Amino acid sequence: MSARTLVTGIGVAAPNGLGAEDYWAATRVGKNAIGPVTRFDATSYPSRLAGEIHGFDAKEHLPGRLVPQTDRVTQIALVAADWAFADAGLRPGDVAPYDMGVVTASSSGGTEFGQNELRNLWSRGARHVSAYQSFAWFHAVNSGQISIRNELRGPAGVLVSDQAGGLDALAQARRQIRKGAKLMATGGFDASICSWGWAARLAEGLLTHSDRPERAYLPFDEEAAGQVPGEGGALLVLEDEQSARSRGARTVHGELAGYGATLDPRPGSGREPGLRRAIDVALTDADCHPAEVDVVFADAAGTKRLDREEADAITAVFGPRGVPVTAPKTMTGRLGAGAAPVDVVSALLAIREGLIPPTTNVELSPAYDLDLVTVRPRTASVRTVLVLARGRGGFNSAVVLRAVD
Repeated sequence: MSARTLVTGIGVAAPNGLGAEDYWAATRVGKNAIGPVTRFDATSYPSRLAGEIHGFDAKEHLPGRLVPQTDRVTQIALVAADWAFADAGLRPGDVAPYDMGVVTASSSGGTEFGQNELRNLWSRGARHVSAYQSFAWFHAVNSGQISIRNELRGPAGVLVSDQAGGLDALAQARRQIRKGAKLMATGGFDASICSWGWAARLAEGLLTHSDRPERAYLPFDEEAAGQVPGEGGALLVLEDEQSARSRGARTVHGELAGYGATLDPRPGSGREPGLRRAIDVALTDADCHPAEVDVVFADAAGTKRLDREEADAITAVFGPRGVPVTAPKTMTGRLGAGAAPVDVVSALLAIREGLIPPTTNVELSPAYDLDLVTVRPRTASVRTVLVLARGRGGFNSAVVLRAVD
């Protein structure tokens, strides 16, 4: 196998767009999709805003027998996978089933399905619990259902590292390609906007209590006071370069060129957080000098401490205002394991168009030495992109994406 791993297909389902083109049309102009929670009654909760996917009906995309077996997150993942394979131009027989695999990430699994079946257990008894509960709640269910639907009989797995998981899944897929797989479907998804999932998120203590959609999620802003959850994610088709050429892949969005991951030290140890080292490892893996990076897609936690740590890491590597930084997730909220794969899709589309999407609603605090792209998109030559993601528990991940001529 060749050294290069190429992205040949993308599928995305996000609060501000279903499908890559709809998503990009909204993102490039800064369309906000954060609003009051509608999927359950959140009026009694201290946090009441989310980035929800509206207008998605699984029955319009999936076989009727599959819908009652699956949680909303799996339905979203399956549809995004269909779009990614269509984008890659894959036809039956192009790649042998045992040469194709799948690795996804999830931080919560099928939360709403599990909630509904637990309600049945408590209120009606065990006989009324669906047999599908045995797998529909599980973190690995998306990988399993994608592999079954698309006859991917090669390597399979799931990564669980919160918001960093989506990048970790891409890296694991690249490892499998380097071991001999010809094609891997990979990405991440979360959709836990239900009362059970909401209670779990509130317990983390990171959600904003603001009721103003346009001023609720404000990374790197003086008024940053927490996060807004969202739902969705993205699936990418990765291929070995030689294999992609052999089957006549019609589209190459870019190269997954580098990856680095670290864990933060124990709180109170006095040691530096691990994000800077993850960036350094990713750049080294890609044989990339910091000066070659055209834009950084930030994790953008939206809390004072985490924003400070990320800004310090970016500044340490690139220098004060040394590289454009953006966080288009301010339009959608934080999508859990789906956030970073959506950022990867944004990065690849930014490479395609030569346009850096904006960080909406944010007024950059003078406390940060960042060249943050705000208010409107910025035209630029985008050839190399760094995407960052951090997960609760100290996970740090970074990937480098590169244009392919």
